[in-house]
Amino acid sequence: MSTLLKVVSLYCGYGADEIIHGVDLHVAPGEIVTILGPNGCGKTTLVKAILGYVRAKKGSILFRDANITQLPPTERVARGIGYVPQLLNTFKPLTVVENLELGGYRLSSAGRHAAIERMFALFPLLAERRSQRAATLSGGERQLLAMARALIVSPSLVFLDEPSAGLSPVRADEVFQHVRAIAAANVAVVIVEQDVHRALEVSHRAYVLVTGRVVLHGPAADIAVDERVRGAYLGVRETPRPSEVIQQERQGG
Repeated sequence: MSTLLKVVSLYCGYGADEIIHGVDLHVAPGEIVTILGPNGCGKTTLVKAILGYVRAKKGSILFRDANITQLPPTERVARGIGYVPQLLNTFKPLTVVENLELGGYRLSSAGRHAAIERMFALFPLLAERRSQRAATLSGGERQLLAMARALIVSPSLVFLDEPSAGLSPVRADEVFQHVRAIAAANVAVVIVEQDVHRALEVSHRAYVLVTGRVVLHGPAADIAVDERVRGAYLGVRETPRPSEVIQQERQGG
């Protein structure tokens, strides 16, 4: 399998505070990868470093075999890396079409029109809402609009920060169905997500971060059944050891 993104022994942080300690990560074309971990473990810092908003202290970031470690964020976007933040990801006073036009401002007029029509084909609900202001959309609809705006310039890789945050279960399911559709079009997707169940269901692989280090990585199906992950993130406790059972019996548990 070819590699689209490769992060090698990355160290970074804010000022003198080092948050990420020697992280290795790779993403293949069309692959869905989830980054898991407790709050404050460095997930957001890692993503910001890959996007260019946090400077790498050591290590390298390769995209399509080119070293982009020192490139500014705008150049990384131009090379095909998209980003959908959790908050402030749409322009609420503008209509759906106007949001998409802003996302495709680098394109020619004809190219922008064609790209918007592709987004409407991928997100039919947005086509129905094309003249509505983003402020009048539901949370799930705004999330789809943010995804469409990031995709309009045909990136090869998109980062999604908490795409299901604040959404109802039905809307969250819709968002993750679209994640599958995006990957099926050979666009790689990296998800930072608190809804571990849904994220692992759609992902090919996953990384678990703890205090800025990768402590576990592999196929998403394997991560989902790992007892450490199940206990920490899926609300499933490991089978008690015999000594624990004896203690519970003594306590009348």
